[in-house]
Order: sequence, then structure tokens, then C-alpha cells
Amino acid sequence: MTEQPQTLVPAPPAEPPAAPDAAADPGPPARKDRRALRAALRWTAAVVAFAVAGAGTAYGVTRMERTDLPGLATASDGRWDYPELTRPPLPAGSPGPQEESNPAGTHHADLRALLLPAPQGAKEDEALRGEDGWLATDDFLREYAEEDHRETFRQQLVDGGLRHIAARGWTTADGTRTRIYLLRFDTAAVVEEGFFLPHFSYISAYRVRGAENVDSDESFPVKAEVAGVRRSAQVETEPYGAEQERLAYLAAGDVLAVVLQSRKGTAHAVPFRQTVVLQSQLLG
Repeated sequence: MTEQPQTLVPAPPAEPPAAPDAAADPGPPARKDRRALRAALRWTAAVVAFAVAGAGTAYGVTRMERTDLPGLATASDGRWDYPELTRPPLPAGSPGPQEESNPAGTHHADLRALLLPAPQGAKEDEALRGEDGWLATDDFLREYAEEDHRETFRQQLVDGGLRHIAARGWTTADGTRTRIYLLRFDTAAVVEEGFFLPHFSYISAYRVRGAENVDSDESFPVKAEVAGVRRSAQVETEPYGAEQERLAYLAAGDVLAVVLQSRKGTAHAVPFRQTVVLQSQLLG
């Protein structure tokens, strides 16, 4: 596998403990205890940072260490070099999408700022920027192969109260093409019950252009799940044509995210999973 994800920036370290009582023994045993405590805190922070990725109370995202995903411990595992990521600030007084005070799962931040940026060296697809950062529904629907599927999906989007689509795409030096679409609705219930569960929770009801046969990607690391984000990852199975497709659908509050990646020959698993995890963290 080949990824270079990021995780949520750990919370600032706690205030240092109060100075010990003057009667305390300042000798070597106490210094060892303090070193052990600091080491334990560092390891705990490293583990918790990934385990709680996407939590509504944390809004920073930073580069993920290679050992944070199973099987990704080698130095040259093919992950992409993404810039350091930070969730956009929320309007004053607005809750995060997972807070109890926000039962609709509303993302109050600008949807366009929640798109994953392109990795270093990639060429962006300017056509996906749309007008003022908003993509037309027809442009998104071109990703689907069959006209009747596009029409059915279009009507479902209208009936579901689609508000906006923000998109970004890029091509890396090895020819891998990535497209990410964020579709915002009124509530999380619309996303979960109207789209994700009935249409995308296992195998997509609508065939993506170029993907003849897809199956669920059961090898996606469980530890890469992001709290509050439901994920369905799929991969085109052999025999496939000149390109292989990988796709993921994410339900994150009032946003349905679609992540597509294709490459001539084989679409590598690691950069795809890296991209899905990072986009999930930005939405979580």
C-alpha cells in the first residue's frame, strides 16, 4: 500500500505539573519518573490522535505518520505528499457537525474549504472548480456511465434538497486521476437515509464511467475509520479495461462525499486510501 495521510493535530499539552514540595527527594528516581511520564504522554497522544480523528472538538489536521495505518510502515510506500491540513474556522457560536447541539449534522464551515487540497506536484483539474467554486449538478453526473442512472440520480438529488456541490480534482505524475465531490444537503438524515444507506453503503447503485464491475474493498484498514463518518469503499475487479477505478462514498453529517480515483493499468490502493482518510478527517 502507498499513502501519506494526515491526522488530527493533538490537543495542546496540559499545563506542566506544579513544582514538587521542597521536601520531595530531587534525586535520580524522581527524574526517571518524570521521564517515564513524559514518554507515556507522548505515546498516548500519538495513539489518541489517530483514534479520535475527525472528532468534532478538534479542528486541526497534520501529516499522518506512516505507522498509523496497518501495513504502511515502510519509508517508500507510495503515499502522496499532501500539505499540512487545517479545518476552516467555524462561524462564531456554531457547533461542529458531530456536536450534540447540532442534530442535523450541519457543516457550518464553507464547504469549498473542506475539500482536500491536491498533493505536491499534482496538476489540478481547473474544470472541477465550477463557478465561484460551486460545480453544476450535470458536471458531477457525468461521472456516471448510464443516462438513465444519471436522470434517476438527478431527480433524487432534487428531491433530497441538494444545496451545493464543491469539487476538486488532480492528476499526479504517474497518471492517477483523482476527483472529489462534496454534496451538501439540509440534514444528516437526508444523506444517511436518502442516499448512503439505500444506494451506496455496499455497492453503488449507479455505475461510474469506466468501471464495469466493482466490489466492496474489504481490505480497507479498519483502523483508518474516522469517527462520525460512514464509508463505503469499492474497487473495480478484473477483468477491467485500460484503467482501473477505485471509489468511495462518505456520509458525514449533511455532506455526501464521492471520491473517485483511476489509473491506467492498476489504481494503487495506498494513495486512494490515504486520500479517503484525509477527506474523511476534514469532514468529521
